[in-house]
Amino acid sequence: MKSAAFTLTAIQLALASSLCAAQTPAYPDKPIRMLVGFAPGGGTDTTARAISAKLGEMLGQQVIVDNRAGAAGNIATDLVAKALPDGYTLLLGSIAALAINPSLYRSKLPFDSIRDFAPIIQAVDSTNILSLHPSVPANNVKELIALAKSKSLNYGSSGVGGTGHLAGELFDSMAGVKMTHIPYKGGGPAMIELVGGQVQLVYATAASAVPQIKAGRIKGIAVTTIKRAALMPSIPTIAESGLPGFDANNWYGILAPAKTPRAIIMRLNASVAQVLAMPDVKEFLFNQGLDAAPGTPEQFGAYIKSEIVKWAKVVKDSGARAD
Repeated sequence: MKSAAFTLTAIQLALASSLCAAQTPAYPDKPIRMLVGFAPGGGTDTTARAISAKLGEMLGQQVIVDNRAGAAGNIATDLVAKALPDGYTLLLGSIAALAINPSLYRSKLPFDSIRDFAPIIQAVDSTNILSLHPSVPANNVKELIALAKSKSLNYGSSGVGGTGHLAGELFDSMAGVKMTHIPYKGGGPAMIELVGGQVQLVYATAASAVPQIKAGRIKGIAVTTIKRAALMPSIPTIAESGLPGFDANNWYGILAPAKTPRAIIMRLNASVAQVLAMPDVKEFLFNQGLDAAPGTPEQFGAYIKSEIVKWAKVVKDSGARAD
């Protein structure tokens, strides 16, 4: 009797489990929001829009890009950190909010870059281009340093804590100059101001700088990474142009709130990797100066941790701080 009762109970549990699974909708069954911490037009926004449409087609649901600009990406990052871990609110995270801001801001951030997120995939890697308004009488790094020592210059960025800001702080520190930093709410607005001559220079993402350089509206004199950019190989690095060792890279990746189910994380990782491998997407990203850099969630998580350590040293050495 006990055996029969045990068998009946096992059958009932199996039936209940099957019924539960049948009633649980497959992911995703509604639109997904991908938050971007900067205004339209910059590298984060360009990357999000390059991925979102194709990802939506693959998943069978719309992926909506939601720009929440402000505080160098902190606003959007915090919103995702506090969202339900159900896979319907994602972050197109930036190096600024995730790796630089934890050491840059005097006050404690409302989120923890490691504890509060489940990394999904690193999307792209890129350089910034030291871009000048045509009216600036400098055509290389040495001439810019000499000019900055003789007169006041200002530079715009996508916001306090972004690589455009920290690249400027690192440049000033290594070159022995001090230029005035003017933060905007994204790379797009900063580029508009540069083209209009309201700021003299911007350490701009390749996504926003390259089209303007090709159009002759600005001039790119150096790239911030240790290697030249494949898209514009004629532009030298800052390191080879007078400041040996200078290196400030840029990257974006997709994350979900912590405790998002592993199955959803892996589904999104595989889907985004497929999108990034599509020839038209790769070509589009390349033309924006962005290199697809997909990997596993674990690889992305480890990379974020290493970047936090790297940029904490840059912040400390440069003396850069944000309120």
